[in-house]
Amino acid sequence: MSYRNAIPLVYGFEKGMLKDSAELVFEYPAKLASLLLNDEADIALLPVAVLPSLNEYQIIADYCIGADGEVASVCLFSEVPIEEVTEIYLDYQSRSSVALLKILLKKYWKINPQLLESAAGFETQISGTRAGLIIGDRALEQRSKSTYIYDLATAWKELTGLPFVFAAWVANKKLPEAFIHDFNAATAEGLFHLREIADRQSFEAYDLYHYYTRNIQYKLDEEKRKAISLFLQYLSAEQ
Repeated sequence: MSYRNAIPLVYGFEKGMLKDSAELVFEYPAKLASLLLNDEADIALLPVAVLPSLNEYQIIADYCIGADGEVASVCLFSEVPIEEVTEIYLDYQSRSSVALLKILLKKYWKINPQLLESAAGFETQISGTRAGLIIGDRALEQRSKSTYIYDLATAWKELTGLPFVFAAWVANKKLPEAFIHDFNAATAEGLFHLREIADRQSFEAYDLYHYYTRNIQYKLDEEKRKAISLFLQYLSAEQ
């Protein structure tokens, strides 16, 4: 995943772990989902909303991109309070976040604005009563530009009492147990080097060490697995 929140999870691979048995490809989440669905990739840091689309899948690592409260990088941005929003641009780079937003609009905020498709540069169209869902690095940059910021992970926590998982390591086929063991070790390696990872990046919009240690939660624990199950239940009910 070509976002800063994924850098700790690929640190080990970039340091040479699994170099003889895995090739890294960097794309935005919706593109990664397409690669996995079309069997052009074997494993992806996959938006969880895509899981029901797979004929077969297995979550293969104990690590994910999640949050228990404010995530900071998946937000609805607006110039007016949310009850005055009439239109929302949906980030074209996301699936899970768009699905989460739709659930929250219905069950948490209980409003029904018009939802708009987006393309690159849509952030500049956020004005008046037209809001925008922005994810990833662009969301961290947008925080200094918008008057109102509605954090989707915070809203989910208030709605359900659970953390939220945006993406998990998913395979679309059965893989050898030995490989899964080594993969899990590689994806965990960066979590021991968060200060180094944050310090080596030039990013003025947000404190990345704070982001990695306070906003993002990387451990896929039991509460996060419950959250995935509930989210998929909500998705199924909406179909």
